[in-house]
This record gives sequence, structure tokens and C-alpha cells, in this order.
Amino acid sequence: MDEPSATGHQAGDTGDDDARASVMSVIETRGLTKRYRGGQLAVDGLDLTVPAGSVFGFLGPNGSGKTTTIRMLMGLIEPTSGTARVLGRPMPRSTRTVLPQVGALIEGPALYGFLSGRDNLLRYDAADPTADPRTRRTRVAAALDRVGLTAAAGKKARAYSLGMKQRLGLAAALLQPRRLLVLDEPTNGLDPQGMREIRSLVRELASDGTTVFLSSHLLDEIEQVCTHAAVMAQGRLVTQGAVADLAAGARGRLVVTTPDTGDAARVLKEQGVADVVITEDRVTGEPPEGELADLNSALVTAGVRVRGFGVERASLEDAFVALTGEGFDVAG
Repeated sequence: MDEPSATGHQAGDTGDDDARASVMSVIETRGLTKRYRGGQLAVDGLDLTVPAGSVFGFLGPNGSGKTTTIRMLMGLIEPTSGTARVLGRPMPRSTRTVLPQVGALIEGPALYGFLSGRDNLLRYDAADPTADPRTRRTRVAAALDRVGLTAAAGKKARAYSLGMKQRLGLAAALLQPRRLLVLDEPTNGLDPQGMREIRSLVRELASDGTTVFLSSHLLDEIEQVCTHAAVMAQGRLVTQGAVADLAAGARGRLVVTTPDTGDAARVLKEQGVADVVITEDRVTGEPPEGELADLNSALVTAGVRVRGFGVERASLEDAFVALTGEGFDVAG
């Protein structure tokens, strides 16, 4: 089938459908696959949909295929099979049309160590044929301010810490207004305060209408900042959807707070509670299928002093474990 024209319109209903789809999804892949020489299958049949206006977390440990997927989306490498559309256009065929509307920080920024942070950004901007040289210095100053590097703008990049280099790479991605921002591990090397600042910036960009595609191996990061997420494992898509829905799909943990942890654990096991764990004055386990009130009654009847009883909301980590049957390697 013919691809849509540059205006995104074709005759008939199909053009209307394509136009609606391009509004609804900023990134869309179907069967996207990358097999390297030697047979390594890095990405296996990926069907991904990133809604417009979302902060989309792309989650998975190192080796799960995240960076390979991003490189295909940005037209840096060719897929072995399948299709990828970014901003409604096929990639890598439409890189010249798409990339000027995309800001990207992939696998860390490439910097000239002998240049200052400011001069690195000036050189980045000068290499962009769509950038207006008349506003270059103003836009560079604004980008540095936005990532908190104004005070270090005159320092040589080789003297920057890893976190400062990450900030400078993010500033480069923000030199012009972008419809899509693609960030590969953007908080890598940042201290806790820097991580909070970058997460706040991501939320701010999203509120301004920019779709943010954020790759990370940190479950906590995805839960705090993302509206939607996809989970990758060993090159395959495990699940995707709204973050709240992904967590809701997993059962939370039963939590009993009591000074009688040993007795509580024994009663819970007798009542069919699996994976019972004692931590200080808390006993946790997988909730049974039956009525929780009966479980509480059994504890009280056995003389257990129950100070707290309930089911904690499932986290994204709980969902990941439920879906994959394994823990998440946050050290990635």
C-alpha cells in the first residue's frame, strides 16, 4: 500500500484513518524485528504504540532490546523485518522529515571535551540545517538554564561529571521545540536531587504538549514520571499500557502488622497464604482467593494481636514479577 503523502492525506476513508492514527500515536511499530549477524535476535516482533502527549516509559534490564529499538526508531539502523512509524511517517525512510521534530539523547551525549558546555551546544545547533542562527545564542542560553547548567556553561566539557554530561545532552535535545523527545536512561549518573529535577523537567515538557519516550531500567523512575509504559524482556514485549492499569493487573501483597509475627505466619500458611515473609513487625504474603475477613478472624481466634491488616496496592515491580516470573534487575 502507498505511504501517505507529506501532508498525511489520501483520497477516501483510508486517509482519514491514517490522519486519526497519526494524531493518536506518535510511535507505532508492527512486527519490528532486529537480528544481528551471527544470529542474535535483539528485538523480536515488537508491536508498540506510544500515545500522543504521553510520558511513555520503555522499561527493561540491559540486553532486553531497548536501545536497539530506539536506534531503529531514529533511523540509525535498519530493521531486519517489520515496520516503524514515527510522527506518522515510515522510518528509516523519512528521517529527513521526522528527525528535525525529534530531540534525542541516546547512549549518552557525544561531546567535544576541549569545548565548553555552551560551545558544544552552539556547535550542535550550527549543525542543524533547520536552526535559525539569529536566535542561536538565546536558545542555547535557555536550554542551559532549563537543565540547570547556566553556572557551568563556560566550563570545559571534559571537566563535567557524568550527571552534568547527561544534562548537557538533554539541553542539546531541547535547543528547538520538539514534538517528540526520546531519552535513553536520562537520569544515569545523576544524584538524587538531579534525578528529581530531570523528572520534573520531563513532566513540564509533557504538560507543554511534547510526547516523551523515556527508556529506563529503573522501575521507580517509570512509576514516578510516566503515564504509560511498555515492559521488554529478552527482546520481546511483555506488556504495555497505562502505568496505573499495568500495576492494577497484579495482585497486591497481604500485610499483617503484629508483634506476634511467628504465630501470624503459621496461621497464614495454614489458611493457604503463599510466599509468607516476616519483616520486623510485618508479615506479608500473596492474598488467598477467599474472603479476607475470614483470614483476619482466624488470626484473632488464634490469639494473634493484629494491629494492621490489609492488601497493599500492587506496584509496577509486582506486575513485572507476575508477568515474567522473575525479579527485575534494577542494576541493569
